[in-house]
Amino acid sequence: MQSLEDKFFLGAKTHLLTMKETVAWIDERISASIFTQHSVVNVAKIVNMQVDASLAESVNACDIVNIDGMGVVWGARLFGLAVPERVSGIDLFDQLLSLSVSRRYPVYFLGATDDVVRAAVERAQEQHPGLDIAGFHHGYFWDNQEQVVNIIKASGAKLLFVAITSPMKEVFINQWKCALGVDFVMGVGGTFDVYAGKVKRAPIWMQHAGLEWFYRVLQEPRRMWRRYLTTNIKFLWLLIARRLRL
Repeated sequence: MQSLEDKFFLGAKTHLLTMKETVAWIDERISASIFTQHSVVNVAKIVNMQVDASLAESVNACDIVNIDGMGVVWGARLFGLAVPERVSGIDLFDQLLSLSVSRRYPVYFLGATDDVVRAAVERAQEQHPGLDIAGFHHGYFWDNQEQVVNIIKASGAKLLFVAITSPMKEVFINQWKCALGVDFVMGVGGTFDVYAGKVKRAPIWMQHAGLEWFYRVLQEPRRMWRRYLTTNIKFLWLLIARRLRL
C-alpha cells in the first residue's frame, strides 16, 4: 500500500481550498455541466484508506477532496502543507443548498432511514426557501441499486447528496457516477441525521479544538468509542512513522 503521505497528503495539494473557493469552483463546473465527484476526508477515512483498496480508489478518483477534521488539518500542516482551513462536509452541504436556491439547481437526497431523509428534506426546505428538491430516497437499497440510480437520473437533479456510511457511499458513487445523470455528487455521511435533529452537532469551540469526534462519542458511546479510539491511535502512529522515516 502507498504511504499516508503518498496516498493523501501529496494528492491533496491541488485540493487545499477554502470553503468559499470550493463553492465557487463547484458552481463553475455545474454551470458548465462538467461532472464533479467530491469527497471529504477525516482521520477515520484516511486510516481506512490504508487497508481498503476500493475506498482508496474511490477517494482518489474524486475531482475535488476537502479536509473535514482538525486532526487531518494538523497532520497535513505537520508535513508542511499550507491548509487554509477545515472544510466540513455538513457546512459545505449547507452552502451548496444556498447555492442551489440562487442558481435554481434541483437537488436529490439519498441515504439514511426513510424517516430521517424525509425530516432532512423538510428542514432543508425550511432553512432554504425555494430549494428545488428533485427527489429523495432512503439508503437501504442495495438489492436494487440500478433501479435507484435510474430514479435519480430521471429526477433531473443537478446535485446529489449521499448520506450513507463509509466506505459504502464512496464505492457506490464511484461505481455508478457515469449513470447518475447529475453534474455533482457528494458523500455527506451523517449530515442528514444532524439536519433531521437525530444527532446534535458539537459546539463551535469543540469543532475548532478538534473535539467533534469526542462529542459524537458522548452522544453514542456504545457505537462510537471503539471506532474513534482505534482510528485516532492508528492515525497518530501513521504520522509518527512517516515523520521518523523523513
